[in-house]
Amino acid sequence: MGYQLTFTSKFKKHYKQFPLSLQKKVNSKLKYLSENPAHPSLRTKRIKGSKGLWESSVNMDVRIIWKYEESSIILTVDIGHHVVLEKY
Repeated sequence: MGYQLTFTSKFKKHYKQFPLSLQKKVNSKLKYLSENPAHPSLRTKRIKGSKGLWESSVNMDVRIIWKYEESSIILTVDIGHHVVLEKY
């Protein structure tokens, strides 16, 4: 079972600011996220103190913030360097 990914305008805006090489890495991680949010390379974990938000790693610095919308939909909320977590 896979998940359908949907993207907020904030995610799209921040994604476009990354260099192409990093966008390709993000695309690869999004594929893993849609197939299996618990994939080991994502190092997925719940964001403490948030309401249902999760973080997944693109690399040691960049994180994807997301949440489950419905049983088969994941909403990507934001993406950014590790400090992006402080907003949530």
